[in-house]
Amino acid sequence: MKILTADEMRAADRVTTERYGVPSYQLMRNAGAAVAQLVLREFPECRRIGILCGKGNNGGDGFVAARELEAAGCKVRVLLLGFPADLKGDAKTAFEDMDLAPVLAPDEAALAGVEARDMLAAADLLVDAVVGTGFKPPLRGVAAALRDRVNALRTPVVAVDLPSGWDADGREFSVEGAFRADAVVTFTAPKLAHVSGNLTGNATGTIVVAPIGSPDEAIASATGLTWAGAAKTLTAQARTPDSNKGMYGHVLVVAGGRGKSGAPAMASLAALRAGAGLVTAAVPESILSSVAAITPELMTLPLKEGPSGEANRANLEPDALNKLTARATVIAMGPGMGTEPEEFVLGLIGKTDLPMVLDADALNILAKHPEKIDGRGRVIVLTPHPGEMARLAGMSTKEVQARREPVAREFAIRHHVTVVLKGWRTLIAHPDGCIAVNTTGNPGMAKGGSGDILTGIVAAMLAQYPEKPGEAVEAAVYLHGLAADFALRQQDEHTMLATDTIGHLFRAFRFRWRDEAGYVWLQGIPRAEL
Repeated sequence: MKILTADEMRAADRVTTERYGVPSYQLMRNAGAAVAQLVLREFPECRRIGILCGKGNNGGDGFVAARELEAAGCKVRVLLLGFPADLKGDAKTAFEDMDLAPVLAPDEAALAGVEARDMLAAADLLVDAVVGTGFKPPLRGVAAALRDRVNALRTPVVAVDLPSGWDADGREFSVEGAFRADAVVTFTAPKLAHVSGNLTGNATGTIVVAPIGSPDEAIASATGLTWAGAAKTLTAQARTPDSNKGMYGHVLVVAGGRGKSGAPAMASLAALRAGAGLVTAAVPESILSSVAAITPELMTLPLKEGPSGEANRANLEPDALNKLTARATVIAMGPGMGTEPEEFVLGLIGKTDLPMVLDADALNILAKHPEKIDGRGRVIVLTPHPGEMARLAGMSTKEVQARREPVAREFAIRHHVTVVLKGWRTLIAHPDGCIAVNTTGNPGMAKGGSGDILTGIVAAMLAQYPEKPGEAVEAAVYLHGLAADFALRQQDEHTMLATDTIGHLFRAFRFRWRDEAGYVWLQGIPRAEL
């Protein structure tokens, strides 16, 4: 699924009408109906609905939603920031079709009047249809005054297209001058703001994309950005009845060191839970029994140790190397290793062309030898957090965070690797320059071990879908974050552990990112799934 700019969205609407014959008013009717349907599905207890409408097409979507909600039995009041005579085009048609008498608030004095105040106070839910994708901040006048009143209430708010006051092309994490929102319904495709900003203000708010009639051929994007969640289609098809473990790959987890048995254990367990047919943990002999205890399904292989309990170069000798890699289809390496086994890590990368997922200490070792990072002719996936990315790219963490997309893209292209740059809206940058943006996950993941679990899931997905490595990595990142979102529904951000996500992976695998109504769930989980 492509991510669009505001101009690209306008072009998609225009092409839909001019080339494919879908009237623009039909697009508005479909958009308003989608908003109403989400309100009815996700907020069924809210029956007194206030629709806050501007004078443009966003307000037109609101008028349609008002008509649909009234037809569904809700008690609907409409607040218009202007006069009916100000309306034009499709918005005017939608207003006339609505057949409801609005509360008029053309200025701040009218907004402060009794009728407007009572309407806001009586609503169980508010729909923000003030301004939409074409708006450039800041809000002024009566729109800004309405924002302040709404933001002071505790009433749930559903935003049409995006919270009024946001720039659709904005990349800010938050915007002080915008309406708050508990849910956002946008149309056709996500915009840059939907995958960049914290639109709902919390980790469990809902952001959905509703189809309104534009064919895929009408949607064009020049940014090279896509949504990572769509790659989950890899997991949609059930396994064949004649399945066997050999069909789903063998993940070799090379990790751990003295005092760090948890990292390889978590990565290995995650790989098993994410569907790999076989998983072997190759760890220093002194921690092997601790790692083996994580689950009886895990196979283990002892690595010869150096003086600090690290895997040493003896493991690269021909017989030892063959024993290590002979049955593996994917190698995950790095978690908990420390930087002492530098010779072993670099040697293993150079002596096999198996697909590799490199994380944690493997990245810190590679940062000292950037010339060794070369994915030509093979699949190499790097999963750095911003600090590790900074060391790899030879810059500060602040510079990485300021230029996340170009830094990840440039590094992936230069080294022919896939870069999973973790953080808010994790990026998956591919060797061809394309970037997928992930929108699942929450602050409860900010705990030790989350990266180890992601490493195991990525490796497992590569093992199962070797013919589609790019999609496999995107799906893995999406599933990891989604499992954490399910875990948060039964936990708290403070108490959630990294291993809690493993217990919810089955829910993430079962989840349909596009539901029966056609909604694409960018963020949040439908009530029916909880």
